[in-house]
Amino acid sequence: MKTKKDINKNIFRAYDIRGVVPTDIDVDTSYTIGLAFGSKLRDLGKDKCVVGHDNRISSPDLHQALIQGLIETGINVYDLSLTTTPMYYYACINLGIDSGIMITASHNPKDENGFKIAFSDYNNAKGKEITDFYDYIEKGNFKTGSGSITKKDVKKDYFKALLDNLSFGSRKLKVVLDPGNGTTSILLDELFKNVPVNYKIINGESDGTFPNHHPDPSIESNLEELKRVVKNTKADVGLAFDGDGDRVGIISNLGEFIPMDYYMIIIIRDIINKVDNKTFLYDVKCSKSLEDEIIKLGGKPYCYRTGNSYTKAKVKELDLAFGGELSGHVYFRDKFLGFDSGIYAGLRLLEILSNTKKTVDDLLDGINKYYSTPETKYKSLDDKKYLVVEKIEEYCKDKNYTYNNIDGVRVTFSDGWASVRASNTGPNITGRYEANTEKRLEEIKEEFESLITKYNK
Repeated sequence: MKTKKDINKNIFRAYDIRGVVPTDIDVDTSYTIGLAFGSKLRDLGKDKCVVGHDNRISSPDLHQALIQGLIETGINVYDLSLTTTPMYYYACINLGIDSGIMITASHNPKDENGFKIAFSDYNNAKGKEITDFYDYIEKGNFKTGSGSITKKDVKKDYFKALLDNLSFGSRKLKVVLDPGNGTTSILLDELFKNVPVNYKIINGESDGTFPNHHPDPSIESNLEELKRVVKNTKADVGLAFDGDGDRVGIISNLGEFIPMDYYMIIIIRDIINKVDNKTFLYDVKCSKSLEDEIIKLGGKPYCYRTGNSYTKAKVKELDLAFGGELSGHVYFRDKFLGFDSGIYAGLRLLEILSNTKKTVDDLLDGINKYYSTPETKYKSLDDKKYLVVEKIEEYCKDKNYTYNNIDGVRVTFSDGWASVRASNTGPNITGRYEANTEKRLEEIKEEFESLITKYNK
């Protein structure tokens, strides 16, 4: 391994480092990131960190190279080896070590990988912290030392943290679980033996090539098999998890995809009278149904930018009981530790269902319904996508539209809205549209898709 001098700047994204292996990220990249991260920690007066990796094929080699770089700077590494991202978060808290690196590309394609990094306070680095870290790497002024490696296994304590505060009712649920061959597959069977439900696991072999479907549960087309199995087995609910386990997807007993903004309505209805702070955070892509319901329940909606590094930090900063994103990241701080765990999010839904005779659909009775599109991705170059969004903001300004630019452009009309933003996890522009009628939805969608096409040439 050698220090890499020409690391692609574009892999340093808004809330993590992510790119294609080995084109953008190889063992030398990982080794260099280890040297830089370790040196940065030494600058901060720290001498230890936590490291883990997901089940992607490239992860073990990157993991070994990263640790080598870290210990050469004098950092003592607490090594989890193969683990989910939520279990990595838990390990940091459990060990009292607020710095670490998780090697994962989350739900991205199998040929990608990356690094979620935390310098301090258990918070994933984001924004300027990431770009400053790239500049730090470029300078190459790395520390030297002789660190150590300590193997750690926190699984038993993690399971206890997941289950101890839950109160399941007498209803014995039938559940189908789909880890999509991702990293939660190493935990699910052992954990659910301790959950009072009847469960079936599909795509349960750990396989970092994700042979059965793409490991992103926020995209409905990835969950077709789960839908079929839920219906065929007459299950009460289906739960899907992404590649590194920090997000969840929901299928109802009728085999219907339940968007995460609807899941958040179910959770908020359940907890709003049990918590003091009745402000709930959601990201710019969420349906107005969620905002309406929070207000109807007597709560306060807080619309914020997309990205788990941002939303998790903001939920913590505002001391909120609950918040989340359309993509499937949700944060419970009412009786949990505040980090995003797809498994815990699923367990909270099972807890609610087990204490009632209602179905998932019944739990959504009475919400305001709108016509909306799923999140749509439009291919764009990394160095162009932000310019496209800037052009669309200029257009909205010229048209005197009401909009916010906290994350791309979210335009609000009297009868609908449009959100257009540059993706922080890949070379895409993302859009979502919603309106009171199908006709108006098509009008809004066509207006903004034509702008994306126009400026993206």
